[in-house]
Amino acid sequence: MTVFDWVCARLQQSSSLSELEARGTVRLALKQAGLDARSVSASEMAVVLRKVLPGELAQRAVEGAGPLCEALAERVTRELGDAASPAPGSSVEAVFRRLGGSSA
Repeated sequence: MTVFDWVCARLQQSSSLSELEARGTVRLALKQAGLDARSVSASEMAVVLRKVLPGELAQRAVEGAGPLCEALAERVTRELGDAASPAPGSSVEAVFRRLGGSSA
């Protein structure tokens, strides 16, 4: 099971989204961050969960999007660690730069 699959399954269980909706929403969030669902690492996914996915879920009227995403970010980091190797140029710092944040 990939990090993407793990997050989508937990998102579906914890929200009103169907499997297709959960997977599509997470894919859109990853795309905004310049990441690929097949190779995203747990640490990269945690950044996406904290910075991008809450907005996507709010657009879809998912209640408690912020706390839900924070809980998923903590769980993905704790339970999966770095289950997938990040692609070159897709470190957590690179994700923050693409999102307009700061890595320092």
